[in-house]
Amino acid sequence: MTAPVPPAAVDGPAAARGMPATPTGAPSASPAGPDATAVPRVAIVGANGHGRWHRRSVAPLHAAGRLRLVALVDVRPIEDEPAAPVPPGTTVHTDHREMLTAARPDVVIVCTPPHTHLPIALDVLAADADLLLEKPPVLSTAEHRTLAGELAATGRACQVGFQALGSMALAQLSAALGQGRLGTVTGIGTVACWQRPDGYYARSPWAGRRSLHGRPVLDGALANPLAHAVMQCLAVAQTVTGGPVRPSRIELERYRVRPIEVDDTATLRIVTPDGPPIVAAVTLAGEDFVAGEVIVTGTAGRAVLEYPTDRLLLPGDPHPRQVPGRRGLLENLLAHRADPTGTPLIAPLARTAPFTAVLEQVQRAPEPTLLDGDLVTVTGSGPERVVTVPGINAALRRAAGQGALLSELAVPWAVPPARIPLAAQDD
Repeated sequence: MTAPVPPAAVDGPAAARGMPATPTGAPSASPAGPDATAVPRVAIVGANGHGRWHRRSVAPLHAAGRLRLVALVDVRPIEDEPAAPVPPGTTVHTDHREMLTAARPDVVIVCTPPHTHLPIALDVLAADADLLLEKPPVLSTAEHRTLAGELAATGRACQVGFQALGSMALAQLSAALGQGRLGTVTGIGTVACWQRPDGYYARSPWAGRRSLHGRPVLDGALANPLAHAVMQCLAVAQTVTGGPVRPSRIELERYRVRPIEVDDTATLRIVTPDGPPIVAAVTLAGEDFVAGEVIVTGTAGRAVLEYPTDRLLLPGDPHPRQVPGRRGLLENLLAHRADPTGTPLIAPLARTAPFTAVLEQVQRAPEPTLLDGDLVTVTGSGPERVVTVPGINAALRRAAGQGALLSELAVPWAVPPARIPLAAQDD
């Protein structure tokens, strides 16, 4: 009998608590949950930058009458987005608390700097709205517990912005694992080689920072742009073990090619007591672009999932194939609001607990080692200046494929890893 793919847990009780009286035209909810017949009112906090991606996702749902975009919030003037013009009647604000009072949304998309997520999320829940919270959701296990506690107390839902978890390609990989097509899984790895110019680190005051104004930020490769790679591996590990992933130790090597406070290149090994090791090998200083691959090695074969493009190679396949279809996180959240019992969230906060536990230790790890001089190649100038590490793509591919850290592959500039035990995590 094959093991089933474990379902994602849902945050908080299924029923939402009653909402206070609302202005004319605004939806209301009963103690049994939100009114499934009302068109949900949606707001976006952090409507510029990556928030424009969310505006593009919202636009067709607004046009189809499946939701109503009622408000946008940003500290800067709202940028034009030709693919998602601001609908008539949508209000614009610079303060999320003012918006919550004035617009009374049912769902709030939070796409702000990571260190602002928790206070904004708590304000949203206090206003009786559900959350779509960008990744990383929070930056510590203490923050995770605080947010989880408030979700339980309010009965509200929180979907985390790990959109690759809705991939049909991931679902097919999970099914193949459950059917035993790879045999016993001996290792899970991921490799991603991106390239970021100097302008990327000038995009905001928190870019490339470890902390800002006394709060953790952690805008490193593992925590922010390539966080999906780590989360996909944790999702695969959950399928393999059939239960929550509980990291017991991480082994971490962090590097940087600029005077920043966080990693732009790293290898990370996550050790668990009851599952295969996970190795993430990533860089923002790559020679050639590698979108991101999850490599699952078993006694009967190997599978490779290119998670940004949903291309999948399973044992016996002659070449990778495109697996169409993704369940959108916002659409899933709306469906969950209408049917909490029958439609579980794809990326509930509880599912991201192992990611947050690992992220917290990355934040506490020693400063990343600077790679400069003859170890790097510099091209371009100004905001388009790019720094690459010769040979890094091949080294990271070896690391992910062999389940090794760079220091274990005799890379000459690699340093010994930090080995950090993790305390047992509560559900």
